[in-house]
Amino acid sequence: MKKRTAGRLLLAGSMAVSCLISPLSQQHAWAEAVYDIKEMPRPDVPGLVVRPDDPLQNLTARSAVVMDAATGQVIYARDMDARRFPASTTKIMTLILALENSNLDDVVTVSSNAAGTEGSTIWLEAGEKIRMGDLLYGMMMHSGNDATVAVAEHIAGSVDKFAAMMTKKAHEIGAVNTNFANANGLPRDDHYTTAYDMALIASYGYRVPGFEEIVSTKEMHFDWVKDPEHRLRNENQMLWLYRGANGVKTGYTDAAGRCLVSAAKKDGLQLVAVVLDSVYMWNDSIKLLDYGFAHVEPVTLVTEGDVAGYAPTAGGNGTRVPLKAAGTITLAKLKEGDARQYETKLEVPQKLQAPVEEGEVVGRFVVLLDDKEVAATDLLAGTSVTRRSFFLTVWHWLQSLLGVSSAK
Repeated sequence: MKKRTAGRLLLAGSMAVSCLISPLSQQHAWAEAVYDIKEMPRPDVPGLVVRPDDPLQNLTARSAVVMDAATGQVIYARDMDARRFPASTTKIMTLILALENSNLDDVVTVSSNAAGTEGSTIWLEAGEKIRMGDLLYGMMMHSGNDATVAVAEHIAGSVDKFAAMMTKKAHEIGAVNTNFANANGLPRDDHYTTAYDMALIASYGYRVPGFEEIVSTKEMHFDWVKDPEHRLRNENQMLWLYRGANGVKTGYTDAAGRCLVSAAKKDGLQLVAVVLDSVYMWNDSIKLLDYGFAHVEPVTLVTEGDVAGYAPTAGGNGTRVPLKAAGTITLAKLKEGDARQYETKLEVPQKLQAPVEEGEVVGRFVVLLDDKEVAATDLLAGTSVTRRSFFLTVWHWLQSLLGVSSAK
C-alpha cells in the first residue's frame, strides 16, 4: 500500500536498483537473478539488529524470511516474528479471500466510499460497474486501494467485516501473529503482521486457483484504465529481475518502510521471500531467493503416470486395479541440517466397488512431513473393471460358502 506520492518513490527505487545491478555475466550463470547484484556495504540503519552468525550480513531488511511454499520450511530468517506493518502486502490476503469467496465474472458496483479511498489508486469512479477479476488484477498490479474497498464491500458488505474475515483466515493458515484492520494496508496501529506470517499467507495463496496467474502477470490492458494505452504494468520489478519469478506484492508507507513479498519457482520448487522495512528491497529479495535455492534440493516423491500401488475390487471381474498418480509431486529438501524425511500414504477404499472406469479418480497420494500433510495428488484407476454378472456373483458366493478358492 502506498500514498499518492509513493509512485515517485517506486520510480526512484526502480532507478536505484538499476544502479545496484548489472546484466548477469557468464561466470555467474549459476545465479537465478537475471542481474548480478553489486555487493554493497550495509548502510547504517538505526536499530537494525544483525546477528554475527547471520549468513546474509549485508541484508538491509529489519525482518526477512525465505520459505518453501509447499512445506512451510524456513530456509533463512531474520527477526521473522517481530510485529511490523505490512503496507500493501496486505492485498495478498485480500486476493486470497476474493478468489475463495467470489466469482471472477461477478460485476462489482463501485461505491463512493471505494472511489474516495486515499493512497494509490486505479482511478475508480462511483457508480462504475467493473468485473471482479479486473479489480483483482488492478489491485495486485497497480496496488489500487480503491479496488480493495470495492472488493471488500462486494464480498462482506463493509471493509470492517471483510477485515475480520481476513484475520480469521490468517489465523486458520497459521499466521496467528497477524491482525488486519483494512483490506489495503493503510496505516493503523491495529493492522500488523510478521515476516513469517506473510510468508505463510503467500505460500497458501499458491494453492488457491487463480492466485499465481494474477500475481505473476506483468502487463494487461483494460478498457477502464484512464490513459490512452489502457495498460496496467505490474509494480513488482522482481517479475523482470529474477528468473522464475511468479509473484507477489510490493508495499510502502512511512510507517512500514519498503516491503516486498516475492516468489520464484525452479525445478518444481516454489519459494517465497519476505522483506519488511527494507532499504534495498529488490536486492534483499534477490539475495534471499538465491540463498533459498542454493540451500535446498528437489525431491520427487511421485511422477505423473507412476503406479503408486494397487487396490482390490468388489463386485468386479478383476482382482486389483493399478493406482496411477495424476500429477508429479516435487518438494524441497534442505541440503544440510534437516534429518526429517517425507512420508507417503495412499488414501483409497479398502476395496473399489465395480464398475471402475480407467482414469477415474479413486483416491489420493498424500505426502506428510512431521505428520502434517504437505502435498497430495489424485490417484487414477489404471484400468477398467466391469461389474460381475448376477450368475457369476452367485457362483463366487457359493464357492466362498464351500471354502473353494478360485482364480479371480
